[in-house]
Amino acid sequence: MTTKLSFEGDWRATVTDDPPAVTPRFTGDSVEVPGYADAREREEFLARTFGSQDRLWDTPDVLRFDPDSRELVGFELQLPYVSAGHETSSRLPVLPAVRPGGLRADEVRDFRHETCTALCRAPGDAVLVCLRDLDVLDAPLEAGIGIAPDVALLVQHGTVVGWSLTDPARYLTAAYADPDPEPPSPATRRLLTECLDLVTTPVVDEVADGEPSALARLRAADASLRERRERGDDPHRAEALLSLIATLVKDYGNG
Repeated sequence: MTTKLSFEGDWRATVTDDPPAVTPRFTGDSVEVPGYADAREREEFLARTFGSQDRLWDTPDVLRFDPDSRELVGFELQLPYVSAGHETSSRLPVLPAVRPGGLRADEVRDFRHETCTALCRAPGDAVLVCLRDLDVLDAPLEAGIGIAPDVALLVQHGTVVGWSLTDPARYLTAAYADPDPEPPSPATRRLLTECLDLVTTPVVDEVADGEPSALARLRAADASLRERRERGDDPHRAEALLSLIATLVKDYGNG
């Protein structure tokens, strides 16, 4: 079992037996732990921890560690908007058994961890697999480190090359809100898939090009989500999906 992980450059961490015991939040374009109550709490959290973080005009994946214990205490992983083509999705990697575990930084030092560039989606979006690049598919994954419920870092040759989120619909929520403890409805699951289609290639390119069928799908998704939010039907999840497609609706929804 892998016990030492490499990240960008020469930054390393050791796998521990104690993952952060916090339910992740999936906003539709990122998954995060811990649950900040607002932007101020997020800034305070970043100020008292170290690791990889976003900065102006720069949005790497965020992995934050406590300076005293050097333990992983939070993360924000960004969903890539480039979806693997059909011929590549058929090569969706066989995910290794997940070992729940935390991380302990080998040293107190900031680093930069690039976001993944390729998204592989299991049928029905039961699992989202985000990879550093498609070359990862050329060799088996050797380990999955479960750093939160249903969130795992994916390891190949001792290096973190991606991450996975199982049952993303369950953790879907608006920014700064905890996920609804009730399971998502089948309609919410279908709308998640539709919205992920709309914001990833190739459909997002069809929307930008003004393809009538793609624009009709965008308007229909927006209308359905607004209706669900207004009647209080899974409102946090509906709000998250509305935010996910908001820019597309603003730029192309009236076209």
